[in-house]
Amino acid sequence: MDSSRNLQLDESDDVVIIYNRVPKTASTSFTNIAYDLCGKNKYHVLHINTTKNNPIMSLQDQVRFVRNVTSWKEMKPGFYHGHVAFLDFTKFGVKRKPIYINVIRDPIERLVSYYYFLRFGDDYRPGLRRRKQGDKKTFDECVAAGGSDCAAEKLWLQIPFFCGHYSECWNVGSRWALEQAKYNLVNEYLLVGVTEELEDFIMMLEASLPRYFRGATELYRTGKKSHLRKTSEKKPPTKESIAKLQQSDIWKMENEFYEFALEQFQFVRAHAVREKDGELYLLAQNFFYEKIYPKIN
Repeated sequence: MDSSRNLQLDESDDVVIIYNRVPKTASTSFTNIAYDLCGKNKYHVLHINTTKNNPIMSLQDQVRFVRNVTSWKEMKPGFYHGHVAFLDFTKFGVKRKPIYINVIRDPIERLVSYYYFLRFGDDYRPGLRRRKQGDKKTFDECVAAGGSDCAAEKLWLQIPFFCGHYSECWNVGSRWALEQAKYNLVNEYLLVGVTEELEDFIMMLEASLPRYFRGATELYRTGKKSHLRKTSEKKPPTKESIAKLQQSDIWKMENEFYEFALEQFQFVRAHAVREKDGELYLLAQNFFYEKIYPKIN
């Protein structure tokens, strides 16, 4: 094997992916695919489990985490996932940043899913007792009564997850946080998919990061358990409940971020994928090199 081939292997083995998953966006379904593939594709999967699912790390934990991700050679290549806010590795002086990916969802659908998940759980771990178990109130009843679990403030989650570890990110309704989240999405993430088009997201990851995702599309389409997690007892909200939430400035901002992410995803997809006879296929390499000097004899 020549030295250039060795260099390629070394480089791909040094890659680390961070999936800072937003709750109730099909994140478990997607992460299960990574777990199913890690043995065959030879990489490590690590769940970042924070105390009480707190998405904000202390400064000392940020330093520890950055040190682990960049220096823990035994865990490379590695796929880290957890409910943590975006962390900018640049501030820590590292030479090689991880690759960030994520998935987001229509903000009201995400909130409805989370509301019922807290009460009824899902089919993934049906025996686990949930925080609001026993509360039979529907989402519509909660909205009508002005309950806190379905309040517009609860929509404020996808923006701060992308905005990161800054105080202003978590100020509900902050325009600065929205703009910072948009900036990070296009500058710091390789790809951000949407729950509603998860298969396309997986297909594009397989094409761009085959070291990790070789076989992912086929597994998603045919797998028995990877993508079948469903929140139990979920009832779609009425038009009245949706309209009430949509009057909120918080919904307008979270929806603006979702629409921004969706447009960016569809833009990337349009330049990577074509559809023929109802089937999606990836475009072949569309660039090449010429006029290479000096000439090699």
